[in-house]
Amino acid sequence: MLIYLESLGCARNQVDSETMLARLEAAGIGITDDPSLAEAIVVNTCSFIESAADESIDTILELAKYKREGRCRRLIVTGCLPERYRDPIVEALPEVDFFLGTGAYEQIVPAVQGAWAAGACLLPDPDAVDSRLPVLRKPLAAHSAYLKIAEGCSRHCTYCIIPKLRGGQKSRPLATLLQEARALIADGARELTLVAQETTAYGQDLRPPTDLARLLSALAGVDPSVWIRVMYGHPQSITAKVIQTLAAHANLCAYLDIPVQHASSNMLRRMGRGYTDRELLHLFTSIRAQLPDAALRTTVLVGFPGESQDDFKQLLDFIEQARFDHLGVFAYSDAEDLPSHHLGEHVDAVLAQERLDMVMALQQRISAEKLTRFQGRTLQVLVDAAPKKGDDFWIGRTCFQAPEVDGVTLIKASPEGPAPVPGNFIPVRVVQTLDYDLITEAL
Repeated sequence: MLIYLESLGCARNQVDSETMLARLEAAGIGITDDPSLAEAIVVNTCSFIESAADESIDTILELAKYKREGRCRRLIVTGCLPERYRDPIVEALPEVDFFLGTGAYEQIVPAVQGAWAAGACLLPDPDAVDSRLPVLRKPLAAHSAYLKIAEGCSRHCTYCIIPKLRGGQKSRPLATLLQEARALIADGARELTLVAQETTAYGQDLRPPTDLARLLSALAGVDPSVWIRVMYGHPQSITAKVIQTLAAHANLCAYLDIPVQHASSNMLRRMGRGYTDRELLHLFTSIRAQLPDAALRTTVLVGFPGESQDDFKQLLDFIEQARFDHLGVFAYSDAEDLPSHHLGEHVDAVLAQERLDMVMALQQRISAEKLTRFQGRTLQVLVDAAPKKGDDFWIGRTCFQAPEVDGVTLIKASPEGPAPVPGNFIPVRVVQTLDYDLITEAL
């Protein structure tokens, strides 16, 4: 039996997809990258914002054609879409045979094998998932892997549906994570990216409690040649100990992803974020004082209910002052099941998009200015991919470029030396800097 799995959404979803693939493979079920050959198709969905839910539904309907035209006998939808929309999504998608919520990934094998009547929807409580158990993984990328260190979130930001979809924070035991890290490295991983809804809160819910600094220190010692980076931190749970640990180990990337969402006190209060712009600037100044080469990434949200022109100007001023290395921006996505839906003064979608474009134009300039400091420098790069047809550049990343979300390093191979190999680290010299990317020559 062959299955095809389509993974949508964030890196945390990708880990769930890899976990399901490993369970299927262990059960003797084959995996194909061609949906026309699959006897069962799995779509692991995202529904964090409206566009993600729309993409999930479009993907499901597109793949449903293989039930009519291909070998597919079962179409299975997993993850956040059924967890969020429940009975209405079951009724809206009769093409789907089984639905599994975010607490039911372990049921993927019986689902593929047709254990229930068509239309079954399994939605166990996500908080009942045992985060202590070891996880089998089949990484979708050989040399760069995500390590999910916790599930769920115990904060209550007014715009966020994650606690409802994933439950409260459930950190995975340190020993379990070390076991998984060793397995991923043995399978060829040269970079591990730590993900969770709030990585910097890691371990606070365990008994006895532990913390991210201790986890990072332990991971750094597994293989000093493997890069370790941290994504999805929160300004209120980053500690001086974490910064000191990053500075103490050469293979811990001096890179922190800290979504701030906004800088206006009014917006931060309405969002339920619990800090001020002054506290944010103090945090980033402190990080840069201890890690002078640190790359800082953030995410901001524009068009949130009540965002005035003055609020937006405060955000632009803050971005100009903080000068992030990387920045992503989203326009607020409304839904009736969000607390923010009930806030007044909703912002027109066209205006929100205009503000998004203004933020990205500002960040484009800042990014271009900041990258010029690398002109002529020699950097270590992890090679990701060979040149595409008709292109001369290999694709790689420095330690200050995270997979999938940041710019890349374009590498011109040396005519005298061996060709770069994906998964290897090589030295390169920067010959040109662009808005988000670097152009380099292999040494």
